[in-house]
Amino acid sequence: MLPHQQRVVDEKLELGKKIASLQSFISSSPFFEKLDEAEKDRLRRQKDYMIDYWNVLMERIDAFTN
Repeated sequence: MLPHQQRVVDEKLELGKKIASLQSFISSSPFFEKLDEAEKDRLRRQKDYMIDYWNVLMERIDAFTN
């Protein structure tokens, strides 16, 4: 794997960890429940955008590994 390809793989792995942490915060943190609805919405949208980004990275990885 070329260095720039490895960076994409590493980026996807790090992003996956951040998505998992945010999802955990959203689904099980008592602090999340105390936030106002606008902030909850922003965090949920952030998670969705992060997942979209993760999917694009996965497509890129698939393209250079096939």
